[in-house]
Amino acid sequence: MTSMAILTIFALSIFVGFEVVSKVSTTLHTPLMSGANAIHGIILVGAIMVADSATNTLETTLAILAVLLATINMVGGFVVTDRMLEMFKGKPKAAKANKDAEASK
Repeated sequence: MTSMAILTIFALSIFVGFEVVSKVSTTLHTPLMSGANAIHGIILVGAIMVADSATNTLETTLAILAVLLATINMVGGFVVTDRMLEMFKGKPKAAKANKDAEASK
């Protein structure tokens, strides 16, 4: 691949990513996060493949930057998903029974 082709792919991925993320409404964002994490994994694999085929310093630098950003994006997505799932968990029954007993005293 030439440097121009790699830069073109990089620029197009920025525009496509922005358009896809900006079109998701806030009510749908929470359920779609876990599915998006799989896409982030694919993006990370693609960035690693580009890094493997880099032939000069510019390509290597951009590829390493892409790997770094994709990793941060993927890990951050899993952290956010985990926090969202914690919000939907119910309180343990033993803790709730203790609170009810203390409230009735």
